[in-house]
Amino acid sequence: MRTIEFRSDNAAGVAPEILASIANTNTGSALAYGHDEVTAELEQRVREVFEHDTARVFPVTSGTAANALALTALCPPWGSVLCHETAHIIVNEGGATSMLGGGAVIKGVPGDDFRMTAETLRAALGSITWGDPHHSQPSVLSLTQPTDMGTIYPLDEVAELSAIARGSGLKVHLDGARIANALVALGCSPADLTWRSGVDAVSLGATKNGGLSAEAIVVFDDEAADELVYRTKRSGHVTSKMRFQSTQISAYLADDLWLRMARNSNHRMVELAAGLAKLPVEFVNRPDVNMLFVRMPAEAIDQLEQTGLLFYRMSADTFRLVTSWQTTETDISEALHRLRSSLT
Repeated sequence: MRTIEFRSDNAAGVAPEILASIANTNTGSALAYGHDEVTAELEQRVREVFEHDTARVFPVTSGTAANALALTALCPPWGSVLCHETAHIIVNEGGATSMLGGGAVIKGVPGDDFRMTAETLRAALGSITWGDPHHSQPSVLSLTQPTDMGTIYPLDEVAELSAIARGSGLKVHLDGARIANALVALGCSPADLTWRSGVDAVSLGATKNGGLSAEAIVVFDDEAADELVYRTKRSGHVTSKMRFQSTQISAYLADDLWLRMARNSNHRMVELAAGLAKLPVEFVNRPDVNMLFVRMPAEAIDQLEQTGLLFYRMSADTFRLVTSWQTTETDISEALHRLRSSLT
């Protein structure tokens, strides 16, 4: 019985277009550390895609590095980053921001639907003793879009939260590990979701959507960008053959490839969720993008694990399903068949 991959979009392969871009770049020689034509072309492409004449881009090798470095460029060592209590930066990154940021603190803020709200953000800001050196001073608001639980912030909420943060002197960061999925779901432009909504820096994910160990930080704040020149080098993320990362991100953004791949993963999840909604299971989240957390009897999950359907088991009775750019309609049909069988 063939396996069907739903553990993570990280488990999917590399998009053919991105592999082709690497092969095409692998001719001749080029200057190291980003001083090459491919990286220069990437910056121009980013400025076009994000409709921002002075945006700057910093290729890095992982999403953790993109988040931690972007945040440390926006947050002083005595500052703190506010994010939702389920955000990846506070739950899954091993304190990388605190390490690279010289001790910067990350604080979780509650909110229903796995999203921070205007009310919970105002309450968090209102609880601070401003100007007291005994307490870390909130310096950055970080929003995960989509959230790590598969829900998304509508554009007006991103703008509202950014405005509240800026009103207290905070910068705004967007963790966009799956930003393409959010853009497709919202039907908006990259500019609308980022700088037009008050975002200063975005961690631009690609590995979850067809890339090969290539992520990037896109920055709209000149001061933060100037810091990243040094922070990326000091942390070991100015790679000598950067052109092979840059060409991936450039190909990823070209001709809407990133959006087309995200559209497939989102659409496959719509099909999967529609089929699951007819079965005696419970949805833990609303699958706005390509992630769904499902609760069903533990014994049924035990049986499902034996069918070749690959997924992350979160607890005895809960598991996560993630579709990717590689997921096919046939995968969905067969997965639903195995799910139905495990419940009978």
